[in-house]
Amino acid sequence: MAQLTLYINGRPYTVGCEDGQEAHLLEIAKLFDAQVRTVSQDVGQLGETRLFLMGALLLADELGDLKMRNARAEAELARLQAVQAALESRAVQALEAATAKIEALGA
Repeated sequence: MAQLTLYINGRPYTVGCEDGQEAHLLEIAKLFDAQVRTVSQDVGQLGETRLFLMGALLLADELGDLKMRNARAEAELARLQAVQAALESRAVQALEAATAKIEALGA
């Protein structure tokens, strides 16, 4: 298990993570740090616990919005795939009908 020191709002926090996850942990810590710093600039120092809570709630809100947008995009994709399947089916039927007419003319 790897140990990393993360800096959130200028303070060090040592945490453990699975080997190989260090870069990912550092990246998400940077996101959290940026959020906490933004909250701190907007409302001032609230105390570490409240500052972290506000930062986490804002990130959770953003995640919720992204999940909702993703769900809508997936629903639209499913709708478009159904439309595509229906159009492909109509195209196949049209080709089969044209083939039958051509074969009838040749007979």
